[in-house]
Amino acid sequence: MARKRERGWPHAPEALPLPVVDNHTHLESIPDVLPDVDEAGRPVLVPTITEHIENASAVGVDRMVQVGCDLPSARRTDALVREHRALLGAIAIHPNEATLHAGVTEVGPDGLTPIPEARHAVGLDDAIAQIAEIARGNDRIRAIGETGMDLFRTGPQGAAVQRDSFRAHIALAKELGLPLQIHDRDAHAEVIDVLLADGAPERTVFHCYSGDVEMARLCADQGWYLSFAGPVTFGANDVLRAALAAVPLGQVLVETDAPYLTPHPYRGRPNAPYLLPHTVRTVAQVTGAPLVDVCARLSATAEQVYGAW
Repeated sequence: MARKRERGWPHAPEALPLPVVDNHTHLESIPDVLPDVDEAGRPVLVPTITEHIENASAVGVDRMVQVGCDLPSARRTDALVREHRALLGAIAIHPNEATLHAGVTEVGPDGLTPIPEARHAVGLDDAIAQIAEIARGNDRIRAIGETGMDLFRTGPQGAAVQRDSFRAHIALAKELGLPLQIHDRDAHAEVIDVLLADGAPERTVFHCYSGDVEMARLCADQGWYLSFAGPVTFGANDVLRAALAAVPLGQVLVETDAPYLTPHPYRGRPNAPYLLPHTVRTVAQVTGAPLVDVCARLSATAEQVYGAW
């Protein structure tokens, strides 16, 4: 008889020896991906934001960068970072959102047609202007992102829109003196071309790094930061672990991208910041550095990028 796939929250991992930062998480989105019941048919618990923060802190993840990448989540992020001292914020118009704000609904390489919602009635320029207004009004918004390009879900029209949106976000980050968090999906060359042509902000972070060793070395040479998420723990991702090993530990960050990209051995189950220690331990294994040293370095790098919490 086939074993029923588990669906509920994974057990908490062993606590880290020193606290670290979850460099990229979407706390407001976690309820959207939760199953109604677990493998035993029991209702799945929906923790509050406060409970997520407390659960993470209990295992050594005491600070997070909360990311809002559409207009409603940017406003929610603005409110959350005012309420919770463990959170700093990053906000932007996600590249897949940018195409919809620009009225582009072409079928992408994934074979799907994006469907606009009410928030997309606002034009792209106005949407980016609203992001800028929120960032200027809250000194706990410490990054512009996630922005970049996503060629998995868009065709040629969308790619052109995403490139323009990316450039506008780069300019905004530099104007405000803030770091840039990059979304790069199936667009490595395109993203790097824009960064080199326009000049990347002084602190540029590749969220959920997915490139190879050669790209990792190029990024490191430019002084950019690479943030590794759950996929670095997956058994088949030797190329990604090789990329991690190829860059200085001082340019490495870690993230959950919760509620997405749950680390091994819990793929397919809900993700939240309390599961970040699995990724941190993989960083230690790959780099060969003691876990306590990895934690100290990751924490220091996060504060170097975003400032003190």
